Amino acid sequence: MTRFIEGCDRRQRLLLPDCVDDYVGEDSPVRVVDVFVDELDLGALGFAEAAATGRPGYHPAMLLKLYLYGYLNQVQSSRRLEREAGRNVELMWLTGKLAPDFKTIADFRRDNGEAIQAVCRRFVMLCRELGLIAGGTVAVDGSRFRAVNARDKNYTPGAIRRRMEQVDASIVRYLAMLDTADRQEDEAAEFRTARLSERLEALRSRMRELQAMDPIVAAAPDRQVSLTDPDARAMATNGKGTGLVGYNVQAAVDADSHLVVAHEVTNLGHDRTQLANMGRQAHEAVGGDALTVLLDRGYFSGAEVLACEEAGVMPICPKPLTSGAKADGRFGKQDFRYEPASDSYQCPAGERLTRRFSSVENGLTLQTYWADACASCAMKRQCTTGKERRIKRWEHEQVIEAMQARLDRMPDAMRIRRQTVEHVFGTIKDWMGRSHFKTRTLNRVKTEMSLHVLAYNLKRVIALLGAPQLIAAMQG
Repeated sequence: MTRFIEGCDRRQRLLLPDCVDDYVGEDSPVRVVDVFVDELDLGALGFAEAAATGRPGYHPAMLLKLYLYGYLNQVQSSRRLEREAGRNVELMWLTGKLAPDFKTIADFRRDNGEAIQAVCRRFVMLCRELGLIAGGTVAVDGSRFRAVNARDKNYTPGAIRRRMEQVDASIVRYLAMLDTADRQEDEAAEFRTARLSERLEALRSRMRELQAMDPIVAAAPDRQVSLTDPDARAMATNGKGTGLVGYNVQAAVDADSHLVVAHEVTNLGHDRTQLANMGRQAHEAVGGDALTVLLDRGYFSGAEVLACEEAGVMPICPKPLTSGAKADGRFGKQDFRYEPASDSYQCPAGERLTRRFSSVENGLTLQTYWADACASCAMKRQCTTGKERRIKRWEHEQVIEAMQARLDRMPDAMRIRRQTVEHVFGTIKDWMGRSHFKTRTLNRVKTEMSLHVLAYNLKRVIALLGAPQLIAAMQG
């Protein structure tokens, strides 16, 4: 076999050994990580200072570089980072051939959670200083991420009831099988009887565990208990039977650069209370006077929309169509036109609905309108099944109407939202191997998510500017 490219002899001695720097390309992302961390004021960000006595520890800059490199290259486990530090040439270059053990690596992430989250925010500020975040429009969405907690280790009243029913059915089935085995006298029947008895005892033990968990779940503040990760919560997903135990991750993504400008991790299974929170965080991150935020209908809440507008954030969020009248083929509220000058509604038949009284429902002040002509109206059957058609209007309904007008002027808003923010979640989940978080409890998961977001933003900026240009900008 000739005329093939041949490698060098691994036992060959070199007079002038290769320099480690020669193995790291000038446009390698590892050089960006090195410069970015070196330019940070780690003390101001909250990283732990070196102890005055005892054995010297590893510098936080080195451990932060190790983590950033790991998350950039889909190596998030502390044990895998320990192995990579001893065999990866780029990591040898980055850490100065230091190879801390996995416990030291894991403790750094645990003990410096808030500082690591501050580093993520600092990179967003750097992107804004470089002109990569122009503001104007951001897209917000939430996605469910799995926690280190199996569904069988999560308990809710409904889950306990279903599991008890399943155990009861299994006990009945095994008792019938045991009766059948008892009527047989061969050796195989004796073996089957012993095996069935063991299984029955295991089922009875499982039933006792469920019965013991019932009062514990009932006493929990949100009537839910997770044994492995106490902060993880059961969350529904779109597919039937595909619910998971995990966290709800919120992200605000710039519509132009596709950089994540703000993110949040919660253990709430819905998005309704996150509109104002994410809007304010995004506004603070991008700066500027006004900011348009695109959201899906799962975020809709009148109080949250009002809070956004008071903070200088203009949300665009479709209102869910929940009208029972519309579903039954009758006129919906949107078929009635409000006239601000007279504070009244005009119905499809041309009659005027005037304000009659105010009430408070779920903390919202509502005005109720109706007309006196409903009884003799020819269109009554198309409008209401009651004595008269009543329309309720929130005292701040004008902010909802203004938001609907913005949505009408921007018909492609939801398409822009989808292609902006959903791609980010898909990318990060792929980097995680479609698996769960590595850490437990809400605060530690927030730290881990900040590392994912920082790695995503780093890759995105390198793709936009290139590694040499980004390094020059950070050093300039």
